[in-house]
Amino acid sequence: MCCEERTSTAKLMVLLFIYITLNLQITPRKMSEVNIAKRKEKCENCTKQCNKKQSENGANSHQERDEVNGQMHEGSQLLLSACLSCDGCLSEEESLKISQQSLEEVERVLALNKKCDVSKHKVLVASICPQSLPFFAVKFGLDVTEAAHNLCGFLKSLGVQYVFDTTLAAGFSILESQKEFIQRYRRRHHDSHALPMFTSSCPGWIRYSERVLGSLVTPHICTARSPQQIMGCLVKDYFSKQQQKLSPEKVYHMLVAPCFDKKLEAVREEFYNSLLETRDVDCVLTSGEIYCLMEQRKVSVEELDSVPLDHVLGEAEDLALVRHEGRGSEGFLEHIFKHAAKELFGLDVHEITYKNLRNRDFQEVTLERDGETLLQFAAVYGFRNIQTLVHRMRKGRVPYQLVEVLSCPGGCLSGRGQAENEAGGRVDKALVQQMEEVYSSLPVRLPEVSPALHTLYQDWLQGQDSPQASMLLHTQYRSQSQSQMQPPHMQW
Repeated sequence: MCCEERTSTAKLMVLLFIYITLNLQITPRKMSEVNIAKRKEKCENCTKQCNKKQSENGANSHQERDEVNGQMHEGSQLLLSACLSCDGCLSEEESLKISQQSLEEVERVLALNKKCDVSKHKVLVASICPQSLPFFAVKFGLDVTEAAHNLCGFLKSLGVQYVFDTTLAAGFSILESQKEFIQRYRRRHHDSHALPMFTSSCPGWIRYSERVLGSLVTPHICTARSPQQIMGCLVKDYFSKQQQKLSPEKVYHMLVAPCFDKKLEAVREEFYNSLLETRDVDCVLTSGEIYCLMEQRKVSVEELDSVPLDHVLGEAEDLALVRHEGRGSEGFLEHIFKHAAKELFGLDVHEITYKNLRNRDFQEVTLERDGETLLQFAAVYGFRNIQTLVHRMRKGRVPYQLVEVLSCPGGCLSGRGQAENEAGGRVDKALVQQMEEVYSSLPVRLPEVSPALHTLYQDWLQGQDSPQASMLLHTQYRSQSQSQMQPPHMQW
């Protein structure tokens, strides 16, 4: 590079640095922004990619397009989500797979089903996350059960044949997480990676851990699959084979979720069957994308048929909508805390008292007996708080045995696939509050008392501790090559 070019590039980088620093705002989204208060703390790969994008976009362009949450947003904010979703981390193959997580792809499958070539027909199955249902309840102006039935009616009017909710799959994930925590706790004295255990249901947190934090965190992540991916196994391995007598590739499984990052989770290689060329979850659509489709088709709630949700066991009973504990998620912390108190110390805990630390999204729960602290758990939501948590972990100052980590402030209900205001870019706080009220109106049922879970453990998995259960309900998280590029002092 000639001297003039180097001077021009240096000026550009200084201008870009000043511009971003002056305009940077913390966005309450899935991933925290990269702290660039000191240029030396930017990772080398990120700098190269930014230079590359600048040269491609033109030196005079101050408006950059960053891919955040699966969508393109204009602006100067340098977000960790943009960094991890840029072409420096995503291969062309990954980018193609994620681009297929769209309404257009679902409509393509529906169109093929309308043609005469039966060999290309697929059975469409939709699974709805419990945290998506309050969004539709608020938008429809109905209670959550009525909204679920109307949403089911809309999906079936499109050509979807079966509609489930993922509460059953979340029950599996909770039970397996409880069991793993007990195992980790009992080996804590001879396994330095046993505790703390981090929950594994949030794909934004998992992606960040694997690509940035690396071996500092990944051995501590619970191996239980997320509710989304367990639902994928239920649909493709159990429902398709045992209930429908179909090969898994003949089933197209779409999932409705509150979060864009679920699309990234669906395309992970371990959730792909190369022999049958099929994924556990073929397509993830956000609640907002489904609602936009309804608006595009000018479908009103009054026009929709009220259709009860289906059940993976094919039974018409016990279909009342329930939720798990937790204010905006599946409640892994509360379920594991109560289970561990009983299993390890013989204590029955009925009510959990949260203590706010830094804010409402960094809370602590403690189990004490005779002045002795037996258990100390934390709920850490949003990457501001995750930054604090990992900073403490680097210094060896994490007193918790378990941390429920979610990268959305406020939990899953605040996922950007449904909680953004109409202008986009910011969370609609009024909407989130309404969704929280709707979600809390659902009755809580412990997964331990679910007859369907006990039936599936026996009929599908051949027992709770079987090799089949281990294979289908668990996975592994490990450091990926990008994580090695991050200097240990990097801020995010």
